[in-house]
Amino acid sequence: MDFLSDTLVLSRMQFALTAIFHMLWPVLTTGMSIYLVIVEGVWLKTRNKDYYYHARFWSKLFVLNFGIGVASGIPMGFQFGTNWGPFSEAVGNFFGSVIGFEASWAFMLEAAFLGIMVFGWERVNSVIHYLSTILVAIGSNLSTFWILTANSWMQTPAGGELVDGKFIVRDYFEAITNPFMVNSVLHMFFATLETSLFVIGGISAWYILKNRNQEFFSKSFKIVLAAAIAVAPLQLYIGHLSGEQVYHYQPAKLAAMEAQWETIPAGQGGDWSLVAFPNEKAQKNDWEITVPNALGYILEFKKELTLPVKGLKEWQPEDRPHLVGLIYYAFRTMIAIGFFLAGLMLISTLQWMRGKLSPENISQQRWLMASWIFAAPLGYIAIESGWIVRCVGRQPWTLYGQIRTVDSVSNLPASNVLTSLTGFAIVYSFLFFCVLYFGSRIIRRGPRFDLPIPGLEPQPALDTQPGEFIPDERPVEAKQ
Repeated sequence: MDFLSDTLVLSRMQFALTAIFHMLWPVLTTGMSIYLVIVEGVWLKTRNKDYYYHARFWSKLFVLNFGIGVASGIPMGFQFGTNWGPFSEAVGNFFGSVIGFEASWAFMLEAAFLGIMVFGWERVNSVIHYLSTILVAIGSNLSTFWILTANSWMQTPAGGELVDGKFIVRDYFEAITNPFMVNSVLHMFFATLETSLFVIGGISAWYILKNRNQEFFSKSFKIVLAAAIAVAPLQLYIGHLSGEQVYHYQPAKLAAMEAQWETIPAGQGGDWSLVAFPNEKAQKNDWEITVPNALGYILEFKKELTLPVKGLKEWQPEDRPHLVGLIYYAFRTMIAIGFFLAGLMLISTLQWMRGKLSPENISQQRWLMASWIFAAPLGYIAIESGWIVRCVGRQPWTLYGQIRTVDSVSNLPASNVLTSLTGFAIVYSFLFFCVLYFGSRIIRRGPRFDLPIPGLEPQPALDTQPGEFIPDERPVEAKQ
């Protein structure tokens, strides 16, 4: 177990643990915040009290995820200073600014109006409350924008150059709008939205299967299904565009994603590997199933490749990604889940068109409801898999092509990193079980239909009668 004495390996393991755990919570807050804007807007438009109760119920899960997201997100920022000091010093001119923008622009906006959104139902005007919900949603998704901007810049650095070991920014706008930024932000935005839709749909399906408030939860089920009709296909298309960018800007990552060891020249068709057993030592796949000439259609929608697909052998071992098997299967896991969710959306839409999702018939669609419950956690797995491909596939670079990971790690005793890694594992395991407990408790209890509806239910009259005057009977000494 030599890795226990390797500071670089332990620091990467710690960052992977904290990133994977933290990513679980902003996913739902960014996507669900948009759903809350929708249901509250429908309530204000129709004054149908069901949508008010939906807003109150789902906001509980939103707050739970927000709290754990904040608690787990703070160590993420500190790690750049503790475990990755040389990297932070080298790129702080830009990277530090963008991370600061995420905290000051996004998190502060979200946190400032969260209290009004949660506790202001009977305390502020309905328009002010709705504006607060909108601002919370904007703040949540601004976080996605700035974090993905920072990470995209690490993938395709732009807007400056390294001078004496430090990145000097020449053009902030060019750095922000680096080649990966637009598709990366859109891909993550739709990923969080799609995941949230299927989580809400899965929980709604659970209530329907349990014969609890079927008519009420059929409304939330249809809302997320209507949104998924647009989101699921768009996510697949934007994912394809992201793959094209890897093809053009990060050929070594593409080779690892496809476990491609030999170069495929331009002008030829390439076989696409469906399943394989990559062998890094032998620099080949020990076994694989391929689809003939499919790679060109996947990358360019045509048989012959315009550009060559370089094989991993084109790079020295120290200049290409390792853990090829992990990258290869993480990529396929993400793709498989994306198509499964799109297929489930399509089948559900057909059932809706056939009238099978009416309040009278929806409880009979047991296989469909069970499929939505099964799909609820799949978006999380797809997002985590995508981040594995994105970050592990970027290796051996932290700033792609310019700063190596081995040069980015702080000079710390391995025992110190092992201690903090163990501490994170224990604390995060405890937090995870706490979230499961409190989240399941919220779901088991279900929505509260006894909550007063602002503007519709009479408020208790205030006692405006003057109070009785009681003279001061204290001794004279006490009055002085």
